[in-house]
Amino acid sequence: MSTSPRLSLPLLMPQQAQRHLTLNDAFRLLDVFVQTAVVSAERIDEPEAGEEGQLFILPDGASGLRWSAMTAGSLALFENGGFVEIRPVPGQIAFVADRRALLLFDGDAWVSDVTARDEWPAIGVNAAPSAGNRLTVAADAELLTFDNRTPGSGDARKVINKSAQANVASVLFQTAFAGRGEIGLLGNDALTFRVSADGGSFRAGLRLEGASGHVSVASESAPVCALDVAGPVRVARYAKAALPAATAGAGQIVFVSDDAGGAVLAFSDGAAWRRVTDRAIVM
Repeated sequence: MSTSPRLSLPLLMPQQAQRHLTLNDAFRLLDVFVQTAVVSAERIDEPEAGEEGQLFILPDGASGLRWSAMTAGSLALFENGGFVEIRPVPGQIAFVADRRALLLFDGDAWVSDVTARDEWPAIGVNAAPSAGNRLTVAADAELLTFDNRTPGSGDARKVINKSAQANVASVLFQTAFAGRGEIGLLGNDALTFRVSADGGSFRAGLRLEGASGHVSVASESAPVCALDVAGPVRVARYAKAALPAATAGAGQIVFVSDDAGGAVLAFSDGAAWRRVTDRAIVM
């Protein structure tokens, strides 16, 4: 064997004369293969003059006295006043100066997806992923924004998908890795907001039914009307002089603390506040 098996570097032979020529040729090839940097991978016309050591990746249709005789994908090295052809090796990575990008030679062609793959088993950003958390990010903030490069539509929709109604699709909020709040589809298709004081047991805060849009408060049961509250309801407290405008909308309810007959609930008929006890206008 007179050359190395992978890079075809010339090898020194026993009792070889002028060994410096072989050694220098090996250094010359290493200068090309190690940390390969090329001027361009798209230039078609051969430069009339180059700088010693300049490299080009030859595209299809390259023209010129020497380039036209070379194979597309080869490295064109400028040395001793002219270009010579050097074939790349599989796995070779080159930095392309005019694109500020990396290309990989896969054995047949130069490709740009140097690190691309269809699937990643796990990804960690500033932290190690695990079997339970295949995507782990340790940061003060994360940004998910609309696509302004492709460009996209300007929308930014994030999807959490579950396989069946009985499964869970949620966002869990924790303190010291113990659950304190959860929002999502929790074993059904109703949107539920629930909280926990110990990270073990949770209490429902809100439940919104998809079919009706009805809301239940402080209950995991399906609401039977537009607002179904499992417990007392408290409305805002106002003095008569500070009552909001009744004309803002009929049906408002407030608690009047200083009505002439004593504290009382009042409702708006669209024009005035009336006591719920006798419909008299609050005085």
